[in-house]
Order: sequence, then structure tokens, then C-alpha cells
Amino acid sequence: MQALDLLLTRSSFSKLTAPAPSGKQLDQIIQAGLRAPDHAHLSPFDFIVCEGEGLNKLTTIFTDAAIKADSSIEKIEKSKKMTSRAPMIIVTIMRYQEHEKVPRVEQVSTVGCATQNMQMAAQAMGFNGIWRTGSFATDINVRNAFDLNQEDEIIGFLYLGTPECEPPIKRDRDASKYVRYWR
Repeated sequence: MQALDLLLTRSSFSKLTAPAPSGKQLDQIIQAGLRAPDHAHLSPFDFIVCEGEGLNKLTTIFTDAAIKADSSIEKIEKSKKMTSRAPMIIVTIMRYQEHEKVPRVEQVSTVGCATQNMQMAAQAMGFNGIWRTGSFATDINVRNAFDLNQEDEIIGFLYLGTPECEPPIKRDRDASKYVRYWR
């Protein structure tokens, strides 16, 4: 797939099944993430690839967090099913590093770009996925489970797998609503 075609037709897709990327494909997806813009080469990346028992561990983290937050029964039950939506979830975390020229927001952007790069690389290989955040990305109990410091941040949960059917291509957006030119 040509890079521009991928970018112009990409669409997140949540109906995912096995197989997930593995071996060389997964290595290439991770390498694509590591190619994100990274001012001063700080490498604030921390990627946790969850599959198999790793998905069960992530389920436990989500469910424990929902219980500790006194969530509704519905949210607790939903937390038990969240990780079954894909055969692989990559937790993308920004591990902040103090630097006089690279503010925290730039390090967050670096890992955000890495997350998109990984999603696009997976899609280029015939997989698909969806980048989720939600309340668990900022939940204190989830943060503690991943041993995050105060300045660290969960950027997202990248669900990856094989699309169950052909993902729909969304129509183009009217760029004039989002772009201004200063000439």
C-alpha cells in the first residue's frame, strides 16, 4: 500500500479478530513507532504489548481500577470485557524526561505520533486497529499498576488484529472547515 493512499483512506476499526501481528511484523510495527519525531532523542517511549495472558493481566488492572473507583456494576462488568475486543493491545506510555528544550507536551506528542505510526504500519500490513483512551488512561489505580510517575502519561491503548470484514472508507472531510491560510 502506498503511504499517501494509506493516510487518505485510513479508518479506525474495532471489529478485530486473530491473528494479531507477530514476529517480524510486530517488530516492524514497533520500529515504525520508534521512528516518531523525537526532539533531543529522549526516547520517552514505553510500549507494553499485551496478548494472551497479558490481556488477562490488563483485564485485572481495569477491573480492579473500576472496583476501587466505586464504579457502577455496569462499568465493572464492561471492564471485564474490554480487552477481549482484539487479540493484541499495545499500551503506549510517555515516560517524561526533564529537558530544558523539550517540554512535557512535546514528549506527549512524540508518543502520540509513535502510536499513530504503529497503527498505520499495522494497517499497511493488512491488520487494523483502534486507538482508545477513556477513563482508564487517567485512572490513578491504572497509573499505579503501570508504575507511572506524576509526569508520565498513558497515551493510549492500541487495539490491533485482523479486521473481521472490509473496513468502510469514510468520506473526505471538507478541509475548508479546519484550515485557514495566512498569506
